[in-house]
Amino acid sequence: MTYPEPSTPTRADEPAGLRVDMPADMPADAPADADAGAAAGAPDAWRQRAKTFALPAAAVAVLVVVALLGMGIVSRDTGELHIPGAGTTTLLRSVFLAALFLHLGEIAGHRLARTVPGAPEIRPPVWGIALSLAGAAASFGQIVQMADLGGMTFTETYATDPGGMLLLQANAFLAAAACVWLKRPAWAVLPLVAVIFSEAVRAHPELDTPEIGIALTTVHLTASALWTGGLVYALRAMHLWRQGAGPDSGTGAGPGRTLLGRYARMAAFLYVALAVTGTFSTLRRLPLDDIFSTAYGRTLLVKLALFAVVSVLALVARARLHRRQTAHRKVDPEAAVRPARAEVVMLVGVVAVSALLTVVPTPSW
Repeated sequence: MTYPEPSTPTRADEPAGLRVDMPADMPADAPADADAGAAAGAPDAWRQRAKTFALPAAAVAVLVVVALLGMGIVSRDTGELHIPGAGTTTLLRSVFLAALFLHLGEIAGHRLARTVPGAPEIRPPVWGIALSLAGAAASFGQIVQMADLGGMTFTETYATDPGGMLLLQANAFLAAAACVWLKRPAWAVLPLVAVIFSEAVRAHPELDTPEIGIALTTVHLTASALWTGGLVYALRAMHLWRQGAGPDSGTGAGPGRTLLGRYARMAAFLYVALAVTGTFSTLRRLPLDDIFSTAYGRTLLVKLALFAVVSVLALVARARLHRRQTAHRKVDPEAAVRPARAEVVMLVGVVAVSALLTVVPTPSW
């Protein structure tokens, strides 16, 4: 006699065709545990995502606030003529400077990362094409604004000295984007240098020794680009390397710490170049009696104040970077990164104020 095999019992309200047999070795509470783990990890993932986008959001907010409110604040009660379209011009020039600084800093940061011993092969995603296209769009936007405010055609705008310099900058940015697209990102240095030089020529139309002002501005812009863009790239690389090595690896004794240290050594020379060229440029263009009574002088004071804060943050990051771990003191891997991130936000403010400085009326002796 044979007996039928026992079947899995079903509920009276469960259709037989939709019944799913659970494996015998699977715990009954496994799905509940998995859902609980996913729910617990969701807030952490949200916080990590918010932390990632906090810095770019703060940077964009700083640029917009300075562009919209800067001119009205610094020119109040100065008696100077109103600059039409000052807010739009400041915003376009902020995008122009940010694109230039980040692209040139990305090239320098990539080469610096290659010198770090034991560094992972992975590199941050290349932003060069997007940055150069943004810079070209900002330059073309200024041409359109000049033509609209001046009632000129594009051909007439190109014929002016400022319009010709803007056209050269836009084409140079497009050439830099083409270099990155052709997988030759290092070649983009040449058109970016052309952008810097043309901007220095545009900013110094004075008849009295313009070559000195052009040289000072060229060095100042180059140092600013390497400082700002190099720091952003270093932080991006550190974040990427830490993610690839795992959450427990940290940045305290790895290649990320070495990269930040090498950037800090480069930044020390850039700081001297910025201080010297900025001081001489100010003495050439601004009478000391007009510091508080002109929009140019007030904007320059704001820039100097921001630069002082940036200097303090850089010194704090450098001190924490060289702090050694002992038996009685542990070194936080993020100790040097936190002030460096704050330094980036302040540098964005410096870039925005620098853009405003090119829009406000220049005092005359």
